[in-house]
Amino acid sequence: MALLPILTAPDPRLKKKSKPVETVDADVRRLMDEMLETMYAAPGIGLAAPQVGVLKRVIVLDIDREEVKTGPLLMANPEIVEASDEDVSYEEGCLSVPEHYSEVVRPAKVKVRYLDRDGVAQEMACEGLLATCVQHEIDHLDGILFIDHISALKRNMILRKLLKARKEKEREGAEGKPASIHEATDPAHTL
Repeated sequence: MALLPILTAPDPRLKKKSKPVETVDADVRRLMDEMLETMYAAPGIGLAAPQVGVLKRVIVLDIDREEVKTGPLLMANPEIVEASDEDVSYEEGCLSVPEHYSEVVRPAKVKVRYLDRDGVAQEMACEGLLATCVQHEIDHLDGILFIDHISALKRNMILRKLLKARKEKEREGAEGKPASIHEATDPAHTL
């Protein structure tokens, strides 16, 4: 298996809608496994296929905590079939929006229908962090980022910071980094 590169905003591929999986075959299972490995390495608790540049309706997540034991969940074609009227606010982050967090309001409970890793239809009732995570990852399949749920002012500020960070990283890559720590801290190199 291989770690997959995670796209970061404002990459336009993150805004595209994913296509349904026709069957959960060996290729889809390999994608799920590689996504899970990538998510753990990041580290994260959820990852959607568009975040690794694959426009298929596939998500993986693992929110195991002391009080909640779900184990890894691998879902093809997940869809929310029921949502509670009660909302909850949760501070969300995202591997595609690194180092930025914001309160997002979503339904407190949802029921999700999906195909598991073996292609078997499943339904699961979700609440708490699991409900938030499932909704967050399904949003990715529709080209929606968590920052699309916050004010335009805050969203644009985050996107500007991400774009600036990307340009700085590209510039560092083009210029090369100092060969040693001594070069980086040598007073002769200080402006």
